[in-house]
Amino acid sequence: MTMREVKFGHSSDRRRSDSSANCSPMRHEIPMLKIDEAKLESDPQYRYEYLADFIGFGADDVKLIQAAAPQVGPRIGDLVDETYAKLLSYDATARHFVQKQHGFEGETPPALAALDASHPQIQFRKDHLSRFFVALIGRAYDAKMVHYLDMVGKIHTASAGNGEISIPLVQMNALMGLLSDILADVLIASPLSSEATLETIRAFNKLLWIQNDFISRHYVA
Repeated sequence: MTMREVKFGHSSDRRRSDSSANCSPMRHEIPMLKIDEAKLESDPQYRYEYLADFIGFGADDVKLIQAAAPQVGPRIGDLVDETYAKLLSYDATARHFVQKQHGFEGETPPALAALDASHPQIQFRKDHLSRFFVALIGRAYDAKMVHYLDMVGKIHTASAGNGEISIPLVQMNALMGLLSDILADVLIASPLSSEATLETIRAFNKLLWIQNDFISRHYVA
């Protein structure tokens, strides 16, 4: 199999072209990319480009996500409320909001039983999640965005923020699965065409898988 040096690019269009070509009875060998696996662990930008290329997350997907702002933006408050209703309905996830959150200046709840969606610390965390959704639909997907996605992962561990809080990976995986589903609900209920809805859901799913990897990488010893 032919080997070639890796040169990442936005590959969603290329992948669609490849899939069309594969309909031909003649199959062509795809050159194997050489990946610097050590660099994947040390360079977030390189890691992002690899994931985007592998998954097929490219410029067209970014355009679809940003074009969904009129549908997603007005529903961010609902998305956040639904997320926190779920997080506060399980002790395994709710317990992490009893401890003082990094950057929060108010009083913390005295116990888990005293915690509910109206507590100021929950409102503080809701603001952060709102900004996450805004970033997904409104920011340029450049090096600063890659750094942001990486910090979203790191802040949930003891390596950043409050060193006494480290959210178990299973809870982060559950959260990302929930976000994927409720975003899909919003898009399905939107006035977008069936084709645009499907393609936008796919774009968000690819992005959230990348975000999930940028979470998981901070849990590897």
